Amino acid sequence: MNLYTKSTLTALMLISTSALAYDVKSGGDTSVKKDGANAYSLPSGNLPMTKRLDFSVGNSFFRNPWVQAPASTDARDGLGPLFNTNGCQNCHIKDGRGHPPEANDTHAVSMLVRLSIPAMTPEQKKAYIKDGVIPEPTYGGQLQDFALQDQTPEGQIKITYTDVPVKFTDGTEVVLRKPKLEITDLGYGDMHPDTQFSARVAPPMIGLGLLESIPDATLEAWTDEQDKNADGISGKTNRVWDVQKNDFAIGRFGWKAGQPTLMQQNAAAFNGDVGLTSRLFPNENCTSRQSLCADLPNGGQPEVSDKILNFVEFYSQHLAVPIRRNVNDEQVVLGQKLFASAGCESCHKTNVKTAKREGLPALSEQTIHPYTDMLLHDMGEGLADHRPEYLASGTEWRTPPLWGIGYTQEVNGHTYFLHDGRARNLMEAVLWHGGEAEAAKSKVLTFNQKERDALIAFLNSL
Repeated sequence: MNLYTKSTLTALMLISTSALAYDVKSGGDTSVKKDGANAYSLPSGNLPMTKRLDFSVGNSFFRNPWVQAPASTDARDGLGPLFNTNGCQNCHIKDGRGHPPEANDTHAVSMLVRLSIPAMTPEQKKAYIKDGVIPEPTYGGQLQDFALQDQTPEGQIKITYTDVPVKFTDGTEVVLRKPKLEITDLGYGDMHPDTQFSARVAPPMIGLGLLESIPDATLEAWTDEQDKNADGISGKTNRVWDVQKNDFAIGRFGWKAGQPTLMQQNAAAFNGDVGLTSRLFPNENCTSRQSLCADLPNGGQPEVSDKILNFVEFYSQHLAVPIRRNVNDEQVVLGQKLFASAGCESCHKTNVKTAKREGLPALSEQTIHPYTDMLLHDMGEGLADHRPEYLASGTEWRTPPLWGIGYTQEVNGHTYFLHDGRARNLMEAVLWHGGEAEAAKSKVLTFNQKERDALIAFLNSL
């Protein structure tokens, strides 16, 4: 005999479907269903057709290359003269993740190296408060390994690795690779003897508008800098200079949360990576010890207009997170439980609601599952770059979002993870965790093969 009435069965089916959709759609209503190489390149699923032209225009300026000035293409001229790439898409490949240089690569392309020196003098310490770093005197805050034709790039990036073996409780050994950074072929003389280096690969572009829309109050509620609850996790916000507000704000973007907004993140990338000026960053990226910027033609002042910045901002705000896959698979369900039991959710937060944003209805009041708290955490000596940035110490990093991570191979053709791409797969990324995440990693090291496979299956379902 059927124990349920037709209406009750219908209600159960609706609850089941609703619960499944809630879990599958990591980006809420912005999520899209898409497999393959373009899984990161679609507009938000709830973006109205009237706004998709703006998205497409932003995409064109993000994807297409910039050229040397003067040029007939005056909307896209002004490249360099020192730069890392001539287009955003070259680093954020198919809106996805960059990678470290391979043995046969002549340039790093989708990896860059941040440069700075310690703040020692009173003037430097004062400048550090506002700028977050003290640039290396000759080469600035970032090494540019390309230059215009017949000009000299700043240097070249070389990465070599040493083996770091790690054993699970059951005796299984994994060999991690520890990178060693070398800068060769310096074009403008020696660097400061106390230069601090930090290699960074380009992160994925998906869901950034949603992360920007998480309320400040939510991030502040998640902070526990003094670890008052004694769980070993002491996340904190970075406080960085907001050029448009002319004041400090919570840092949200970059590997150490060094930028407060997508507008500023994009403008800083145009300036540092492509060598382009804008209203936010009106100075070219040469130092006082480099004459190229003064000697060569530029693309006007500014080279990136506010109109272009607005289109690129809209594009980067509305790149959709692809839906989760295989959420009801038995192995994935087990992996999700193991992820929680190991304590990973302490930093990789699963549920949050975005704020209501004027003029951005697609991003407003969405319940999302980004698997990040956007906070800085001490990740231990193994991952340390020993290069502070605002309030972030040399061992602290912002928790990266995990949503969409299972699509990396399809989109980018590799599975290199972490800030410098040292991890060749997800398990290696887990095993590099230290500091505040040491306890979680130690728990994972006790997992047997079935449990390890389940954990990775869960991560790949995101």
